[in-house]
Amino acid sequence: MVTELIGRIERYLDLAPKARADAETVGPFTVFRSRVAHPFFARPSPGWARGYATAADVRSVGERQRELGVPETIEWVKEIAPDLGTACKDAGLRVSEHPLLVHHDSLAVPVPDGIRIRRIDDPDDDVLPSAQSVARIAFASAGTAIGDAGHTERDIATEQRAPDASDDLRQLIRDGRSVVVVAEDEHGVLCSGGHNPLGAVTEIVGVGTLPSARQRGLGAAVTDTLVADAIRRGIEVIFLSADTDDVARVYERVGFRRVGTACVASPGSIAR
Repeated sequence: MVTELIGRIERYLDLAPKARADAETVGPFTVFRSRVAHPFFARPSPGWARGYATAADVRSVGERQRELGVPETIEWVKEIAPDLGTACKDAGLRVSEHPLLVHHDSLAVPVPDGIRIRRIDDPDDDVLPSAQSVARIAFASAGTAIGDAGHTERDIATEQRAPDASDDLRQLIRDGRSVVVVAEDEHGVLCSGGHNPLGAVTEIVGVGTLPSARQRGLGAAVTDTLVADAIRRGIEVIFLSADTDDVARVYERVGFRRVGTACVASPGSIAR
């Protein structure tokens, strides 16, 4: 049964991209064409989601996405559209499923020694490009295992970024549509993440730790700070999707609980 909570998340997921993308109806789907650097996707249109989509519908969406030059990707909540995965597979797409979690309890989360957790209040803060580089490196090496990539790789990636690469995020912070939190040591950012408030709902996004700094509780501390910020803003529903069950367990340790499944369909490898 589709709960009221899942319904609120679904409405958020339909509305949130429209602030930064043009929406176009293609059959039972809405295709989002981004107006910023961050790419978007297609989703089941509101009101249709409990209906039925065919492989032909999915192929039509892919054709339109290719015409628009946007990623050929569809995202949805399984509890809203339980049969869509079958249609996507029949159309030749690869489907992945990810835990969908909602904040349930505020728990005590320690900050590791030598680490400062802070919200980036100034959109012109020089650390923002570094925070974005950390997220890219983290998601390029997904999971919770400790790896080699660290400060050097972060600094090289930051130096290689275009001068205007952070402009979109700076504007979102300036407009109050995005909040970014970082965990730093004396060498710079080790972990970053954000949340994007819309009305009384927000999604926590992009929480990533440099592989060399994993398993120290940095992601938990950043997430806890994001949750506290959302609560101060009067947010009623704080949700996120985790890449794997192992990652989901990290979020469960800071007060989240699983309520559903987020799905992604794409022709090839799926990056989250």
